[in-house]
Amino acid sequence: MQRSLFLLVLLGQCFFFTCYLYEYRFITENKTWHEAQKYCRENYTDLAKVFNMADMESLYNLTKNQREAWIGLYNNTDGKMSWHWSLPGVEYIENNSNWNLSEIHSNEGQGNCGRDRDKWGNASCAHGMWFICYDEKKKGNKTLYLIKDKANWTRAQNYCRYNHTDLASGTDQVDGNEMKDLKISHGERMSVWIGLFRDSWRWSDGSDFSFRYWDMQLFNDTQSNKTCAMTLLNRSGKWSSDECGKEKPFFCYDDKVILVKENKTWEEALYYCRDKYLDLLSITNLEDQQWVQEKAKNASTPFVWLGLRYTCTLGFWFWVTDEVVEYKNWDSDGTTDGCDMSAAMESRGKHKWFSKLDNNLFNFFCYKN
Repeated sequence: MQRSLFLLVLLGQCFFFTCYLYEYRFITENKTWHEAQKYCRENYTDLAKVFNMADMESLYNLTKNQREAWIGLYNNTDGKMSWHWSLPGVEYIENNSNWNLSEIHSNEGQGNCGRDRDKWGNASCAHGMWFICYDEKKKGNKTLYLIKDKANWTRAQNYCRYNHTDLASGTDQVDGNEMKDLKISHGERMSVWIGLFRDSWRWSDGSDFSFRYWDMQLFNDTQSNKTCAMTLLNRSGKWSSDECGKEKPFFCYDDKVILVKENKTWEEALYYCRDKYLDLLSITNLEDQQWVQEKAKNASTPFVWLGLRYTCTLGFWFWVTDEVVEYKNWDSDGTTDGCDMSAAMESRGKHKWFSKLDNNLFNFFCYKN
């Protein structure tokens, strides 16, 4: 029975066709930013949001001989600014921060970029400071690199993204043991840039993605009449802003993943997805995980079913879409190999995966047609 079920669950539509989390569409018709937003929402999902550099390259490669196009970023005109981490997918959580409160509320601390000494502080992004890069490709246990070159925050970010992964981001990196050891080995108190920044820019669909790709030679965040973002396709796709009433071509994105807020067992969720959409969702890399966990926050259950199941007959975990199980995001105590077990992502917290008995009733993710 277990072997026949294993074969059955592999025969979804994603077994025969490639399933994507999202797709970009380039619309050549010139529209104002708000007209473009309306068009994208009526025909796709929304104006394009950009999660990381790979997304930016996808946008850039869709076009030829174009100068500029709207994307889904706009300046929140009420002036409210929010803190973000530079590394895509790392969420800034206010109650899990390490600010020097006396400094952040002082006149000295009115800058929009974050630095670290004993605690976090903010300073003008134009200041020159040493900085800490994070590299996801570990060399031994080393992921953090102190760069002893005084740079403004943007130049530090560009250096880290080009030579490593990004500026050090998130409490695990900035306040972890490796950072503490780095400070001790340096032998003195040092003030360094980390991947914290704040701005008043928001994505059209409400996502909290922190990726920014401003062309600092052209972008001026103090221009109050230029509150809509565009990608400069004749300048490697970097971003600037313009008046929202100007007409330009634009990018939409088409979301291929849906969170179904119905409570079903894992097997019921599988058949529901295959009957009404394509299949249960597979997550095969960190970028997919970070994209999907943004949706998980809207679930009405503490966990959300994924298309990952354990076959006790053959003794391994498998994706129902026949993807290879290489990327994993299990909680340290979250995985149990056993019959009738499937994977679910926690909808809050760190969005780790847990193995759960199939008869639990959870929301679930489907690939859309």
